[in-house]
Amino acid sequence: MDVDGVLTDGTVLISSDGTEAKAFSILDGAGLRRLADAGIITAWISGRASTATTVRANELKIPHVIQGRNDKLAALQELATQLGLTAAECAYMGDDLIDAAAIAWAGFGAAPAEAMPEALAAARHVTRRPAGRGAVREVCELILAARVA
Repeated sequence: MDVDGVLTDGTVLISSDGTEAKAFSILDGAGLRRLADAGIITAWISGRASTATTVRANELKIPHVIQGRNDKLAALQELATQLGLTAAECAYMGDDLIDAAAIAWAGFGAAPAEAMPEALAAARHVTRRPAGRGAVREVCELILAARVA
């Protein structure tokens, strides 16, 4: 999944000393841990490199964190190949134009409700909960429920 605008509300706070901060939802983090506990591999693909993203990914033990990649589709396909997964076995969640191709390629593509039109058009599922406030948890629960069905 993307980070800014999916795991966060898209706001980046930059202090006068150049440090940045982001707000991540505890609900989303718990959902990601539930996926990991179920043996589902998670990954973050972000167009921006960010120390705040790295710190949060480390806290959640996200095994694959790709930053500074604007071609999200290529990054997702490379990761899928590395992991031996087909498109049908992948899910991707994004919120903007640079995510649309990855959303469309994945077997399950999702976007937060307030995503840009291109991401919404590519998504099979649009969340009810907003980005950075439980949208990721909503998708995690759908994935877990589909796995049981």
